[in-house]
Amino acid sequence: MTEIGRLALIVAFAIATYSAVASATGAHLNLPHLRMSARRGALAVFGLATIASIALLYAILSHDFQVSYVYEYSSSDMSIPYLVSSFWAGNAGSLLLWAWMLTMFGAIVVYQTRKQNRELAPYVVSVVMIVTAFFLAMVVFVSDPFHRMAGVPPEGYGLNPLLENPGMIFHPTTLYIGYVGLTIPFAFAVAALITGRLNSQWIRSTRRWTLFAWLFLGLGNLLGAQWAYVELGWGGYWAWDPIENASFMPWLVATAYLHSVMIQQRRGMLKVWNLSLIGLAFVLVIFGTFLTRSGVLSSVHAFGESTLGSYFLAFIIVTIVAFAGLLIYRLPRLKSENRLDSFISRESSFLLNNLLLVGIAFAVFFGTVFPLISEWVRGVKVTVGPPFFNQVTGPIFLALIVLMGICPLIGWRRASRDNLIRNFLSPFIVTVVGGGVLLLAGIRDTFVVLTFSLCLFVVCTIVFVVVRGVRTRHRTSSQNYAAALASLVWRNKPRYGGYIVHIGVILIAIGIVASSTYKVEESATLAPGESMHIDGYTLTYENMAYYPTASKEVITATLSVYDDSGRKLATMTPAKTFHENYDQGVTEVAIRSTLKEDLYVILAGWEGDVAAFNVFVNPLVNWMWIGGGVLLLGTVIAVWPDPRDKRKGMLLSSPAAGAKKGGQDEA
Repeated sequence: MTEIGRLALIVAFAIATYSAVASATGAHLNLPHLRMSARRGALAVFGLATIASIALLYAILSHDFQVSYVYEYSSSDMSIPYLVSSFWAGNAGSLLLWAWMLTMFGAIVVYQTRKQNRELAPYVVSVVMIVTAFFLAMVVFVSDPFHRMAGVPPEGYGLNPLLENPGMIFHPTTLYIGYVGLTIPFAFAVAALITGRLNSQWIRSTRRWTLFAWLFLGLGNLLGAQWAYVELGWGGYWAWDPIENASFMPWLVATAYLHSVMIQQRRGMLKVWNLSLIGLAFVLVIFGTFLTRSGVLSSVHAFGESTLGSYFLAFIIVTIVAFAGLLIYRLPRLKSENRLDSFISRESSFLLNNLLLVGIAFAVFFGTVFPLISEWVRGVKVTVGPPFFNQVTGPIFLALIVLMGICPLIGWRRASRDNLIRNFLSPFIVTVVGGGVLLLAGIRDTFVVLTFSLCLFVVCTIVFVVVRGVRTRHRTSSQNYAAALASLVWRNKPRYGGYIVHIGVILIAIGIVASSTYKVEESATLAPGESMHIDGYTLTYENMAYYPTASKEVITATLSVYDDSGRKLATMTPAKTFHENYDQGVTEVAIRSTLKEDLYVILAGWEGDVAAFNVFVNPLVNWMWIGGGVLLLGTVIAVWPDPRDKRKGMLLSSPAAGAKKGGQDEA
């Protein structure tokens, strides 16, 4: 089966290379049969990559340990979910997963463009196939997932114990969908630059793709944070690790694009900026892959040193040079159709929003690569820690929250003074009152009071806009308020879905600020029957237990948890596990979660029956995960298909419309 898989990859690489050349050549020379051949080739590549993926999965599930990848990342005692997740546990398998996802997205694009975007489609297919061919080349020539050893080991080495967590199933796949998804908007941007069709058609074609990728990148980061929180046993969820940063930067840039593109659609402005953002987001995706696979920076998330880094670095350089060259070539045709009329306008707030988001991305990039820069200059790697990132990005995120509240209430082009007073007076009063309540409640941290007050301001402005819209629809259509709200959201899904996304972001911000500012930590060494106290909790150590399993040894400690009144709240059992192939023990955290806070208990060590514990109380952590759910809901609403968009797309793709647009473009 592995021979079939390897052959499928070789043929897929050859066909992807052919399709990349044939699609662009067919479009340039107006050869329909060549374009059609390239489109069919893209579908064939998807089929072949699927066969290869099935072959590797079969080798894993059948415990074919002669395949070195199967031996290194799986064992016969692993459950099926973790066996499946071992597919992407190493370099070769994760690259194959990436290539397979990209071929699947390429096939979807071929299907979507069979009747629309006929001018852009051949070049979109060509770009997607170029990127596909690169990743297929990596698994064919550099990191072969089907390499077979001379002998047949009796047992596999198994998955790293830190990866035996449900997060291993969901976090990498979600993140990869976001990474790979950004290839499609990039391909449309390149196609628009090549063809000179630089109106908003390419933006309309990629809006849902960008939102789709943005959503999965965001959820992937949240799932990764949750995984680190429950598995690594350090009481936190985000350490500004280089690989965490690598997945965060393209999300920031994609967020900037999703806001600035509205200005281009409405006012014909920021054309160069939007193309640059798409190009930058894609380059940052490849840069993140370079960091993960090159070993140039140490990270618990990285695959370790390999020869892949130089190939990805070369691909980044070629991509930047090619995209920048196309952008410079088309600059004369990327002039703005309008100018900024007033600093007090929605355009200005979106532009400032973009500058802040890109500023955060640059700060994160600088902090991430600074160890490399210091090593090149001074010969010593100087690590940049969380304090740098928190101090630099914290105020910028605060400014972004302010803009999230301002944007919904400020008009396009120019806002009058009377409108500003009328729109902002009520939210401003509520915000001031809310800040006063926080102070009366005993919260004295200036940053926390300011952040929570501004979060309240954002929620107030969104509620103000929604209530005003519902009242207007109720008055004009005679619908009841519930029906008016449903109709309002349904007829303006991108706008109101965006508001829901903003509320999700606010919930995440509240969880981050509260848990990082008011975290309480205590450590204690207890004998059976002894207790420790932390922030209203009493933890009584009961006993310790030991039991072996087929592949590991487990040591658990049992604690009873009481509140100040002596009422028992829970029994918690933090543990340490020791796997036979790994010397270092793995922490199994015990967590008691409520909407108010998490009680987080770690078994730090023991000697006989005496055990040492690290205990944290983390306020409002669950609001981060709830915010992720709200963010998902809002994005689904925003991208939900609208029949009116389909009709517009059909009109825009008609020959008459295409000729008219082409004439406008030439003008």
